Order: sequence, then structure tokens, then C-alpha cells
Amino acid sequence: MRVLAAGTSAVLVELDDLAAVLALRAALQQHPLPGVVEVVPAARTLLLRWDARPAPGAGAVAAALAPLLGPAAGLAGAPRGDDERTVEVPVVYDGADLEEVSRLVGLPPGEVVHRHGATPWSVAFTGFAPGFAYLVGGDPALRVPRREVPRTRVPAGAVGLAGEFSGVYPRASPGGWQLLGRTDLAVWDAGREPPALLRPGTRVRFTPAAPGSPTPVRDHGRCAAPVTTGGSASLRLGGLEVLDPGRSALVTDLGRPGRAAVGVSRGGALDRAGLRAANRAVGGAAGAPALEAAGPLVVRSRGRTVVAVTGAVVVEVLRAAGSAGRRRVPLGVPVALDDGDVVTVHPPTAGAAAHLAVRGGVDAPHVLGSAATDVLSGLGPPPLRAGDVLAVAGPPWLDAAVPLLPQGRVGAPLPRPGTVTEIDVVLGPRDDWFTADALHLLQVQEWRVSEQSNRVGARLEGAAGLERREPGRELPSEPAVRGALQVPPSGQPVLFGPDHPVTGGYPVVACVADHHLDLAGQLPPGALVRFTALRARASRSR
Repeated sequence: MRVLAAGTSAVLVELDDLAAVLALRAALQQHPLPGVVEVVPAARTLLLRWDARPAPGAGAVAAALAPLLGPAAGLAGAPRGDDERTVEVPVVYDGADLEEVSRLVGLPPGEVVHRHGATPWSVAFTGFAPGFAYLVGGDPALRVPRREVPRTRVPAGAVGLAGEFSGVYPRASPGGWQLLGRTDLAVWDAGREPPALLRPGTRVRFTPAAPGSPTPVRDHGRCAAPVTTGGSASLRLGGLEVLDPGRSALVTDLGRPGRAAVGVSRGGALDRAGLRAANRAVGGAAGAPALEAAGPLVVRSRGRTVVAVTGAVVVEVLRAAGSAGRRRVPLGVPVALDDGDVVTVHPPTAGAAAHLAVRGGVDAPHVLGSAATDVLSGLGPPPLRAGDVLAVAGPPWLDAAVPLLPQGRVGAPLPRPGTVTEIDVVLGPRDDWFTADALHLLQVQEWRVSEQSNRVGARLEGAAGLERREPGRELPSEPAVRGALQVPPSGQPVLFGPDHPVTGGYPVVACVADHHLDLAGQLPPGALVRFTALRARASRSR
């Protein structure tokens, strides 16, 4: 066992094999560690995350886990979880890779189909995408490599093989698994509780279905109920009409913590402190749903509302009638709007996004406990469009006894294109995969944020890439955290944002320290970054 640092509030426990991972996970379910709020298993590793506190040192975690390794050894074997049902998955075996799988394993296609369904599978863990279950226990003869060139789009309901695993794609997404067929069974439905049909411990049996055209699986990731409304009855507390959403505007809050084990990252605001400040300025709950805008944003007040904006932007209010017309509004200051008043948030002069809060919060449907839009998983309401009307959820006007307090920004200045922002990181969990020169280069070289950046991740560009010790070495998929610096073969890192994949297959050289996650979330394209490695307390332990 090795315990590796994964930022300041998580560690990655590396074990010998999947059986050991599942056994330790089962032991932790019976004997949880104090303060651990999330346990995320993967093929060879287990992520432990603490909330609102730093993770203990690697040595302390190893000592706490040591008494569990004996009981865990006795639990090795078939995956165990909270759910030991058996789910039958009907499959039409007409997949694009069935012939290729037949060639790879040296069996006729009919025998491949028979063996895929003859042996029961079990859910070992979930990841990659919401509801994507990694199934183990099938016929060893069906172990095949991933495709050399992944597909850019695999349809929802596709059934595939990769290595020792089988799985069902819950929604359309890129993918590199070998496709055997398709099912019309919805393995993920955000409106269902629990949303994942296949959960750790669930037994799965694939059954051949008659050839034909099954009903396509609906994409259950996106919330079916719209965030917008045009009815006046629902605007009795006021609302905001979107006149221009700019490049990107969406609803956000503090996200969905504790869902990584089913493939859902926390998500939420790019700048959580900025969101909290905007909500506090209007007298609302710190995590109330608000708007996040990555470019210009123009909204009109429907009824009387109170709004505040945070971020490095210029905010103007155009009064509907009978007043001085357009005027600038200070940032973080609550502004009372009358019906028809128009608020224009100009593009950020620094940072990646601004947050606009409204007294009472935005009335948006909650999916898995949050109203936030997750651009990777598709959870939450879709990005805003011109003409959308968002109702206010609570009373927009405060009682006179409750003051509205301006909220100024604290901490480091927001990043700007062309200027250097210093960001603290903790090396690991896979810093030992890189040469000493690469680790030095990570900290002394300036990295430019590419235009190919969004809420999922920011691509960084450096004059030289980070060199691995063993360039051809492959890493089994393992859990990752927000702020992870994942390094693909090009050597140019990708900085994971709030909507990052829960698991990844490239080594993570370092993770942004928790106190700089909001700052990293505000990196705009063109900004320059220099990383400083903190001295971690015993960042790894055997």
C-alpha cells in the first residue's frame, strides 16, 4: 500500500489490484475514518477526501488504514456495495466492434455473445461519467484492449468491453471501448432516486435481445424541467429576463458534493468566494443559485428585484423611465431595480467569470441537490439563451431592519491575460512518474492558459513539455480532484476545473492547493501561470 498526496484535502491510496481496492472500500464502510466525507474507488486506487479541513499526512493515513488491511483481506473477492440486486440488461448484439473483438479473442462472434451473457458481472465502481459502471467478473477470454483511436461520440446505451471491464454508456460521450451492442435500458436517470441503476455491488446479467431497433435511450443527464418560464403567475416574486447571454451564461451554486462515487464531480461556481460574496451582498444564502457569466451579460428586471455582481467587470444599470438613465454600479454593492430596469455586465477585464446574484435566489430545478449546470455530465439546466426568464425563488425585498451589506473582494487580484499569476500546488499523486527536470520545469516555467479552456479544464501551454521517466507506461484510470494537473503524452498539462471527470487515465503531477482553487477557476485564456510547490507533510508513505 502507498498513500499519495492529492492536493491539500485528499489522498490517493494505491493498492495491488482491484480486489484489494474493493476489500478496503468495504472495510471503510464498516469502519470509516474520522472526517472522511468521500471514498472513491477505481481500478487500483482509492481516493479519500476530507471536507473543510486538510487531509492528515500520508504517514498518519497509512497508520489509520493499517488495522483495516487485515479485515479487508478477508473481504477480498466479488465486489461488495450497498446494493446486491441482480439487474438484467437486454442487449442487441450488433455493435460496431463485435467482429474486431471476435478477431482479438479468437472466438466466433456468436461465442463472444454467448460468453458475454453466460457469466454474471458485478459493479466494481463507477466513474468517468454519471452512472458509468465498471463491471467485473466476466469471462477472462473476453479481455480486450481499448481502441487505438477513441470515438468522438458513442451513443447512449452502447455496451462495450475494455480490459477486464464491461460497461454501458449512460449518455452520448466520447469513448474508446470496444462496442458489442446496445441496450434501451436507462442506467442513469437524474430524476430517479437513486439516479444510477447500477451501483457498487449490483450484479448484472446481459441477455441477448431480438435484433431490431430498440427505442433509443433518452439522455437522462440534462434536467427535463426548464429553468425558464414565461408565465406571469410564476413571477409573482419578480425575475430576470436574459436579453443577451454573451459567450456563456449559466446557473450555478456550490455544487453537488459527495457524488463522485457515482461519477458526478462537485461542480458549482468557478469562484466560490465570488458567488458567496454576491449572495451575501443581496442578503441571501451564501450558496443560493445565481448566474455565472464568462462574457457580457444583459438582463432586464421583471418586477422589483435586488441584484449584486462580483468579478472584475464593469456593471451598468439603465433605468426604465423617469430617472437619470445609464449609470455605473460598484461591484459587490446591492442595487434595487424597478420593473424594466436593464443591467449590463461588460466582459471581464480580469478573471474568467462574474457572478450575478438576485435577492431570493434564482428559482431553478435542483438535480441531485443542486441547481448548478455541469457542462461535462449534462446535469442541471442548459446554458442560458436570449429570451429566457428566470423567476426569483424567495422574497426579493428585505425587511427594513435587515441591512444590505456591500461585499468587496479579498485575497489575490484576479488573473489577467498576459500577466503572471502565482498558484500554490502540492506535488503528486504521480510526481514520481516525471523526471527531476520536469518537476523543476513545472515550477520555473510560465504556462499560458489556452483558448481551449472551459469549466471542465484549462489546457496549459509551455515552451517545453513535462517529460515522463517511462514515456510508454500506462496508468489505470484513477480518481482525480478539482485542481489536478493531468499530463497527457504531449507533456502539456490540463488543469481540471469544477466540472472535471471523476476519473482519468493520465498521471497527475500536482494538485492546486485548496486556498487557490478559486483563483485557478478565474484563469482566463491568455493568462500566465507559475506554480509553487508547497512542502507537503510526508506526501507519500508505504
